[in-house]
Amino acid sequence: MAEKIKVENVVASTDIKKIISLDKLLTVLEASEYEPEQFPGLVYRLDEPRVATLIFRSGKIICVGARSTADAKVALRKTVKNIKRIGIRVNENNIKVKIENIVVAIDLGKDLNLDQLAFRLEDSEYEPEQFPGLVYRIYDPKVAFLLFSSGRVVCAGAKSLDAVKLAVKKLEAKLKTLGV
Repeated sequence: MAEKIKVENVVASTDIKKIISLDKLLTVLEASEYEPEQFPGLVYRLDEPRVATLIFRSGKIICVGARSTADAKVALRKTVKNIKRIGIRVNENNIKVKIENIVVAIDLGKDLNLDQLAFRLEDSEYEPEQFPGLVYRIYDPKVAFLLFSSGRVVCAGAKSLDAVKLAVKKLEAKLKTLGV
């Protein structure tokens, strides 16, 4: 199963617990944008790893677009290091990174009859006029699956890869009990 799981996005956060002058930061970070009338944070794009970090005045920093938890951690540490260039003192050893969400894609390798599944899967929602996928939620681990008729599945909400693997095992077991 693990070979069929492809990480699409890891969202992680940290908080340096210092007020940041985003206007000042904009002057030292290349590849950054700050338009407070559009969005309250500064968007800082890194090339390696290829992600975006969202930096807020409060000191909260969010990394989006990472393809692994390791990349998300590297990106946040790089961002903090670059924030220090405007004179903010931060002890980089005290930076705690929290994984907020892991989104993965899975291919079950078979077509799914979503109309049939919608009736047989509890905690599912399917409204094909609004969205082509069936939404199926499980609560341990707490994730949401988007199932598509092609057999492609997106899993969102997990906080670790182990949680993703457990959730996918539970989904496959549930589908198997339904004869899918």
